[in-house]
Amino acid sequence: MAQAFLATHGIDLDAELAKMQSPDANPQSSPNLPATATQSSTGLPIHPTTLPTSIRNVSLPSRPGTHDVTLNPNTGKITYIGAHDPEIALLNLANQEYGNAALLAPSLCHPHIHIDKAYLLSHPSHSKHQITEGTFSEALHITNLAKAAFTTQDLLERGQRVVDESVAAGVTHMRAFVEVDAIVGFKCLEAGLELKRLAEREGKMRVQICAFAQLPLFSDSQTNSWSEEAKFHDSEAEKIRSLMREAAANPEVEVLGSTPYVEADDERAKRNVEWIVDLSVEFDKHLDLHLDYNLNSSSEPLIHHVVATLHAAHWTEKTTDKTIVIGHATRLTLFSAQEWTDLKIAIGDLPLHFVGLPTSDLYMLRTPERTRGTLDVISMIREHGLNACLGVNNVGNAFTPQGTCDPLSLASAGVGIYSAGTMKDAEVLYGGVSTRAKAAIGFGSIAGNPIGEDGSKEGEIRVGDPADVLLFGSEKQNWRTRKSVAEAVYFYDCCRGRRGFLGGKATS
Repeated sequence: MAQAFLATHGIDLDAELAKMQSPDANPQSSPNLPATATQSSTGLPIHPTTLPTSIRNVSLPSRPGTHDVTLNPNTGKITYIGAHDPEIALLNLANQEYGNAALLAPSLCHPHIHIDKAYLLSHPSHSKHQITEGTFSEALHITNLAKAAFTTQDLLERGQRVVDESVAAGVTHMRAFVEVDAIVGFKCLEAGLELKRLAEREGKMRVQICAFAQLPLFSDSQTNSWSEEAKFHDSEAEKIRSLMREAAANPEVEVLGSTPYVEADDERAKRNVEWIVDLSVEFDKHLDLHLDYNLNSSSEPLIHHVVATLHAAHWTEKTTDKTIVIGHATRLTLFSAQEWTDLKIAIGDLPLHFVGLPTSDLYMLRTPERTRGTLDVISMIREHGLNACLGVNNVGNAFTPQGTCDPLSLASAGVGIYSAGTMKDAEVLYGGVSTRAKAAIGFGSIAGNPIGEDGSKEGEIRVGDPADVLLFGSEKQNWRTRKSVAEAVYFYDCCRGRRGFLGGKATS
């Protein structure tokens, strides 16, 4: 029985006993133990990076009682889930964590964050540029002043802060936007790639780099008020297209993105869409469009042209499991029920996902009547059957001065933003910063973790799933410990005591 139990935890008991009986198991006669190995009380060498991790006595989404869960870093999978049995000990043949009945849930994800523009308001290199008006044009002006002074060092320092604070929150996957234009060239891209390599080498996070054209691809400064402060010219638009093509050829760049709403008119916005779709198909990259960023009912929603362009480009046939993500899209909040139905039908089998960016949208986007708008991800998922998630977007800059690098803070705020207070709502909100966010950027799929029509399977952890999980902290008074997804969403913990795992290995 013990042998079968240990086998489910990725431990071959016969092999381990053979090692113990071998003369080489004696540490006195084993001078060649790896420097990284330690010895257990049995004299066995233990390699912390390869032994399974058993997380004991945890609460799981959608399951009553407490459980023991084993993560195997050799396969990167969850290999065992069983009811917690305090009588069973693993004899030091596995790394052990004790949850004290705290929640173990899927890890968190940033589907949309601008890593190169984070913390501009506080970094010594740029803090002289502070907000005085709070308008979009001022934010663009302040950011362009900062971009002109970007250095590799300050990009790395600010970006590393995003990584560090995200890891502390339990984020294991991130899509990081880095701008490519005539102002910064590849400076942001190169810094982003360095941050990616370091984070992945240290096993902290899987970072997906998006080469991003924030400035227009087809407009000049004389006709485009959005880029007025940048003293933008059409020759620079051509330069950006050239830089984006060069970035697309880089195998470490996994995503291409653009901002059609900054173009001077609808015609050029549509050209922007067509160009970036064609480029993404040509180089087999994920696509990320920041789109329809307005609350103007008389404005033609560009999402219809995007969908038509993707179908015309035969996206599903010509790319290898690449997704399309639409960010902002606040114009869609004015859609009628019929318009949502029509959009769902038009999308068809396209792997298209929407990401709501409430902290940015509610701060920056407003009408003269002070109307606010951000995608209602709850209704998009539940009522319209669309793929949707939540993202931080910006933090600590003129576009979004407030907020944190913790995606769970968005889910918690979403309870109020969307009037979504039921336990099922909380599970959908958590999925929006976890499993649904990962699916949006191409890490796994919602189909790989089936969700019932009522959301009953949202975030369920199962044997065979990737061992990318988040263990919440426990409290001295047991009733204060967050034991369910709803409690984790309702009662924001400020990241206290969280511990993330990526591929079965602790990230911190």
